Amino acid sequence: MAQTQGAYYVPHGSHWPIVGSFGLLGAVGGAGLWLNEVMVGKPIMAVGIGLLVVMLFGWFGSVIRESLAGYYNKQVDVSFRMGMIWFIFSEVMFFAAFFGALFYARTFSVPWLGGEGHGALTNFYLWPQYSAAWPTNGPQDIGGAFSTMSPWGIPLLNTLLLLSSGVTITIAHHALRTGHRARLLVFLALTVILGAVFLGFQVHEYAEAYEHFNLTLGSGIYGSTFFMLTGFHGLHVTLGAIMLTVMWARCAKGHFTRDNHFAFEAVAWYWHFVDVVWLGLFLFVYVL
Repeated sequence: MAQTQGAYYVPHGSHWPIVGSFGLLGAVGGAGLWLNEVMVGKPIMAVGIGLLVVMLFGWFGSVIRESLAGYYNKQVDVSFRMGMIWFIFSEVMFFAAFFGALFYARTFSVPWLGGEGHGALTNFYLWPQYSAAWPTNGPQDIGGAFSTMSPWGIPLLNTLLLLSSGVTITIAHHALRTGHRARLLVFLALTVILGAVFLGFQVHEYAEAYEHFNLTLGSGIYGSTFFMLTGFHGLHVTLGAIMLTVMWARCAKGHFTRDNHFAFEAVAWYWHFVDVVWLGLFLFVYVL
């Protein structure tokens, strides 16, 4: 039975953390076994991912029911906001690591391999034919010749799509705060659609990269950083679109009020974060 201590809501015991723990263990452990060509790895990973999905639906469902029951007050709301802020900060650090790898490779590793500074001996003895040019696929063209993706085609279009989605979700948020339900649902749906179109264009771009430009994960440091950065961003867009879809369903059911809708705000924060990361990607991966 739920209890309260003072003014702060203390939830009852839940089995979802242990379900999530087993799900993570199965997903990561199974993936490791699969990569090492152990036959049972793939089904174990599938079961682990399934447990994680069940845990997400069950745990978030419990939180939604508690919120609708009126258990949460201002203190709980502050806790949720602080938690979301720290979560987004962890995501910032996640992408900072990949941007840092890209910066280090371009600014230090490539010039050193080309003979600049401390890399003179390395270049002379190991890779005397290496040209310190970016993008690179490694000494002696280890990754094979490839072409880069032009920033003024699909990447520019995707930039416009995400910037537009930032506008539509802001309009939806304003509609929620002013009580315009129809406008809220329309612009929130538009945000989901823009995100889905973005992902469709990214899939098409990947197909073009592999089939026509020979740009793959094996195309040296450029190929690996390109697909790691854009791929993880695409994963975040996918998760954001799923969360926005859930928010649309909750809005349609009337779960939120003008003054009590932090779940919507949290997803909006996340979506704006995804937009900002893409601007960095477009500039440092595609343009420069």
